Amino acid sequence: MFNFFKKKETVLAKRLAKLQLETLVGSKSNKVKTVAIITTEEISQKYNLQSLVEKSLAIKNTKIYSFRKFDKQNEISTIHFSEKDLAKSGKVVDEDFNTFLNKPFDLLIGFFDANHLYLEYATTKSKATYKVGFANVNADLFELEIHSKADNTSEFLSELKKYLQILDKLE
Repeated sequence: MFNFFKKKETVLAKRLAKLQLETLVGSKSNKVKTVAIITTEEISQKYNLQSLVEKSLAIKNTKIYSFRKFDKQNEISTIHFSEKDLAKSGKVVDEDFNTFLNKPFDLLIGFFDANHLYLEYATTKSKATYKVGFANVNADLFELEIHSKADNTSEFLSELKKYLQILDKLE
């Protein structure tokens, strides 16, 4: 059983590297109207990220998806994904999560400040136009990296807003 997950993670790591090479780096000049957040269940439970992002950027209807470790006791959720929602080949098997990743959001916020294979893979698979996240995670993931920690949400969001204004992405 352990070898299956180890092999699955190795295959996903290779697919992640390939997807990152295929992803075009650069941004379009679109204003940010739609925002998605990808994070862990722990972070999303600790902070009300959706509300904080909406207030900070003056944007409504932010969507969030959180990674949580698979547990048979968990109820089926349309805002969580687990390692079971990705096939060994890297194909997203959960329809709701696949829809989330394929939606062309104007901005995707990768709200995780440590390497996390599943979050990095999902970030790379996302069709979002512009991706922002924490520095020191994976430089190939984001067009904009912010030096901060996940437990300092106000600093991160303040810096994010400042840079989005500089880039003329906010209305």
